[in-house]
Amino acid sequence: MQLTWSHAVLNIKDEASMLDFYTKTLGFSISDRGPIAEKGPDIIFLSQTHDEHHQLAFVTTRKAEDPPSALNHIAFRVQSFEDLQNLKTRLEAVEKDFLPLSHGNTLSLYFADPEGNGLEVFWDTPWHVSQPSGIVWDSNLDETAALAWVEATFNQDAEFALREDAQGKFVNRTP
Repeated sequence: MQLTWSHAVLNIKDEASMLDFYTKTLGFSISDRGPIAEKGPDIIFLSQTHDEHHQLAFVTTRKAEDPPSALNHIAFRVQSFEDLQNLKTRLEAVEKDFLPLSHGNTLSLYFADPEGNGLEVFWDTPWHVSQPSGIVWDSNLDETAALAWVEATFNQDAEFALREDAQGKFVNRTP
């Protein structure tokens, strides 16, 4: 059985700021919403694709005094380097701090939503690199320069290989 990521549900405090950020900055659309149960809190479903009812949902149950979530981050893949650069531009437009981090196998942008939930948006590079690995990259590079940087930075890794050549080597590893 192969499991694939489906969605995440976040308990939120400020519906307006969260919806504004996720719809306007990240490009999600509300696909559905309503009370979980009679007189229960609302659940708001969001998606970026017509074939997934929801990739993300918000439940409006957190109170201002509640501690932050135990969630580390939610990760989303984009299909092109241009998509990643467009997100960078959107984050800069709303003055959202982000950390550009490369794991060798990805070029990622890490940032937080308005309630402090961690997000990662990444683009796959053509390489496999042993993990964990992470080095800050210059998000102002163009695609060609960014890929050249990744290759030069990570090519000394013992497992550095083209992704298709590494397929299967990291599945079912024993500790």
